[in-house]
Amino acid sequence: MGKANRERRRAKEKERGRRQQGRGGPGGDAFGFPRWQPRPSPEEIVTGLLSAALDARLDRDEAGFSQYATALAEAPAELRPIVDRLLLAMLNDHVTFAWRNGWQPADVIRMVGREHDARHVRLATDAIAAEMRGYAPATVDERWLDQLAALEARVWWRQDDEYLREDGDRLGMVTRVLQLIVLLAALPRIERLCPPPGGARRTARPAGRAVDERMLARVRALLAKAESTEFEAEAETFTAAAQSLMARHSIDAALLAAEAEDRSAADGPEGRRLGVDAPYEAPKAMLLDVIATANHCRAVWSRHLGFVTVLGFPADLAAVEVLFTSLLVQATTAMRLAGSRRDGLGRSRTRSFRQSFLAAYAQRIGERLGEAAGEAVQQAAAETGRDLLPVLAARDRVVEEEVEKMFPDLNMVAAGAVSNREGWLSGRAAADQAVLDVRAEITDQGA
Repeated sequence: MGKANRERRRAKEKERGRRQQGRGGPGGDAFGFPRWQPRPSPEEIVTGLLSAALDARLDRDEAGFSQYATALAEAPAELRPIVDRLLLAMLNDHVTFAWRNGWQPADVIRMVGREHDARHVRLATDAIAAEMRGYAPATVDERWLDQLAALEARVWWRQDDEYLREDGDRLGMVTRVLQLIVLLAALPRIERLCPPPGGARRTARPAGRAVDERMLARVRALLAKAESTEFEAEAETFTAAAQSLMARHSIDAALLAAEAEDRSAADGPEGRRLGVDAPYEAPKAMLLDVIATANHCRAVWSRHLGFVTVLGFPADLAAVEVLFTSLLVQATTAMRLAGSRRDGLGRSRTRSFRQSFLAAYAQRIGERLGEAAGEAVQQAAAETGRDLLPVLAARDRVVEEEVEKMFPDLNMVAAGAVSNREGWLSGRAAADQAVLDVRAEITDQGA
């Protein structure tokens, strides 16, 4: 086996040397093409350099990648329009490739932000806006359009090469485009949550699927107050009011869907991906999971990709997203106020303290949300005179079936061990102060 490996390595080094000699060795022109061969066309020259640059990046040959990126950026004036055109075409093709593999605009931008800087994010956003011009609006799913609006992905330029040269740094531009192409090419296939552009047929939303935007605006306003106040009692009241609004809206949506004449059109769970980043991503994912469970949703964590896929009905998904965003802010604030920790020998215990703090916070939040959800159902049942448990149980079964269909090989994995007792106790105490009594009055706060 060792001999075979050595032979393969020698062959690879020999081939690499041959390619390097052909590109830039003695007897080659400025682009490394042997003078004794017919000179390739301008497009062949640029295509060859692009291919070599991408190969070097994929092989983690940073020196080679830098060399080819520089050659592309500093190409003679007559070749630069070709470089720009081929870069744009290749970037556009890879954005389309990402859509076909299940990625949505927000997913791509989140991944770019994890791997690169704000300039890459801006370039990727512009590439998405450019690619979307090829689709009729009627063939783009509403959820897709919502993401484009949130990202402010729009065509602001007159000619496509303008957004490539926005900052005037040509080498930086070429490097960023190549890095984005490699990132997009390496994205794995993930679960498709909605039809990609060109495949949707938008119609009026059926009963039980619409989310009241006015309600969401009120919820976000209440949670913003909960995050900003310095008084724990006020934060609890604001958060409770928001949870009450979301729980009742979810119940009303379930009843409306159950009463719809066309049951097949009325119902159907959807999916939404929410970012969960380091540090302490395991307890953050745990927090999202307990919030999802309390709101009749299921959460599946893709740790290596930095997101959690939440499956549920639209009203419930909206509740999970806004509540998770707010409670994560509150948990992080409480964790930082608790300060750092050291053991008796002066060694830092801050990481284990905070890991345990957030894990305990998540567990206690789950307990309290479960209690609150049960009380909300009892209150709604008393007001409507209906037994809501069969309706909600039926929706839970539909969500579970969608999870099994979308993730057939799903395995349950523990979020991680708790190693700091003080952090655990502090986290549970913070959770008690942050959440929730759904019986709180909402008339003054939510109106």
